[in-house]
Amino acid sequence: MLGEHVQHLLVVFAAYFVVIASPGPSTMAIMGVAMKQGRESAVLLALGVVTGSLFWAVCAATGVATMLTAYAEAIFFIKLAGGLYLLYLAWKSARSAMSPRAVGMKSMEPARKVIFYRRGVLLHLSNPKAVLGWVAIMALGLGHDAPSHVLITIVAGCAVLGLTVNVGYALLFSTDVLGRAYQKFSQWIEGALAVVFGYAGFRLLFSRS
Repeated sequence: MLGEHVQHLLVVFAAYFVVIASPGPSTMAIMGVAMKQGRESAVLLALGVVTGSLFWAVCAATGVATMLTAYAEAIFFIKLAGGLYLLYLAWKSARSAMSPRAVGMKSMEPARKVIFYRRGVLLHLSNPKAVLGWVAIMALGLGHDAPSHVLITIVAGCAVLGLTVNVGYALLFSTDVLGRAYQKFSQWIEGALAVVFGYAGFRLLFSRS
C-alpha cells in the first residue's frame, strides 16, 4: 500500500523542494531571463530545466544513473561539459553587463525563443550534481520492498514540484515591476549573474567529487 511509504515520500518531496527552490545556476538563469527577455522565454527555460531533471529521474529510476556514478570517467565528462557551459553563460552575462546599456529583448521571434528551452535542458543535463541528487533521492525514497507505484509517485511528485517552483520563478520575476527594475539596474544584475555562473562553473570544473 502507498500509505505505508507516505513518511518516506514526504521526506523525499521536502528534500527535493529545498534543493530546487534554493538559489543556484538554474534558478538564477530563470530569474535573469524573466526580467530581461520576458515571461514566455523564462517559462520555456523553466520547462527545459524540468525536462532535464526528469531525464535524470528516469535514468535513476532505471538504474542508468547508478551505473554512471560507478564510472569516474562519465562523471568527469559531465562535470567538464557543465563547467564549460556555465562559464559560457558567465561570459554572456559579463558581456551584457559591460555593454553601454543592457536592454531587454522581449520582442524576440517565437522561433528563437526555443533557444531558452534548450538552454534549460542543457543546464540540467550537464550538471553531475543532478545525477547524484536523483540517485540519493531514489535511495532515500525506495526501500528494498517498495512497489513500483512508489517509484512512479516519486517521479510524478517531483515533476509537479519542479514545474511549480521553476515556472513560479519565471512568472514572478517576469512581472512589470521587476522588468522595470531590470531596465534600471541591468548592468548590475548581469554582472551578478556573471559572478554566479562563473563561480559555479569554476567550482564544478575544479571540484574533486
